Amino acid sequence: MNIQIRAKDITLTDHAKGHIESAMEVFQKFGLEITTVNCNVRTEKKGVNVEFDIHIAHANPVVINQSDDDLSAAIDLAVDRASKALRRLHTKASEHGGTSLKDLETIDA
Repeated sequence: MNIQIRAKDITLTDHAKGHIESAMEVFQKFGLEITTVNCNVRTEKKGVNVEFDIHIAHANPVVINQSDDDLSAAIDLAVDRASKALRRLHTKASEHGGTSLKDLETIDA
């Protein structure tokens, strides 16, 4: 997994970079083939904006935008939203086969 962190109009401390990198490790638990994760952090009029752009093999990219007054809160909220989206994608991929009519049992009444 290739990780890129970019900041615009804001200086990221080592603590903030470490927080983002450790948060991105959560994405690997879903077993998806994540190729790259781009994180863009920029300032806005009211706070900061954190954007995660997650590229997955054989699927459309997942893009999450989150704005907040606090950088740590924006990162945590964006990671939660990205985890929810990746969980949904994983569930959809794993349940794609489903059950067929042949696998169902008949109930005699």
